[in-house]
Amino acid sequence: MPELFEILHGTRAMRRLKPDPVPDELIRKILEAGASAANGGNFQRWRFLVIKDREIKKAVKVHYKRAFDEIIGPRYKTSAPPPGSSAAKYHRQHDAVEYLTDHFDEAPVWIVACLQEGEAPTRMSGASIYPAVQNMLLAARGLGLGATLTTRHLFFEEDSERALGLPPGVCSYAILPIGWPMGNFGPVGRGPLEEIVYLDRWGERWDALSPASNDGE
Repeated sequence: MPELFEILHGTRAMRRLKPDPVPDELIRKILEAGASAANGGNFQRWRFLVIKDREIKKAVKVHYKRAFDEIIGPRYKTSAPPPGSSAAKYHRQHDAVEYLTDHFDEAPVWIVACLQEGEAPTRMSGASIYPAVQNMLLAARGLGLGATLTTRHLFFEEDSERALGLPPGVCSYAILPIGWPMGNFGPVGRGPLEEIVYLDRWGERWDALSPASNDGE
């Protein structure tokens, strides 16, 4: 249990990845973890596209970088640091995001998490794929591999999915670039629970989460 919670609290987005190859057996373990996740009705409509081909990555990167240049980059420059962060930490995060943008195609392995929909995605659709994505991120962390969940390619969904070669009726939900991390794993930065959790009614604070209550325990 301590190891489980250490992984849960230390699975930060690793955006600086070495281009060194990752053994196929490790990617298989990650995929097995993904396929063990909960999904609606156990229909298992997920499909996982493993991308190693550099030319495919370069084609997708065109749209990925366009989204950074036009949307993500300007947003970082005008946004305040999120809860649990600081201006300096937020600046480093922006640098890491920009690094991933510039080196997106160099990550040795991508896993593209998809659903075989047959119809337009809805708000319910993600419940059948994002648990698998989180399982894969945790598995990568447990294996010492760096990864991150990115959906930025969806700003230009049609172009990106065409570059990925996805057939009609298959929708991508995330790309997980995976590789050996350049940096170190560590605790994630988040705001306090008492600011995001309510009890019974929206906006009602839960006293059990207040710092004074925790100190009394």
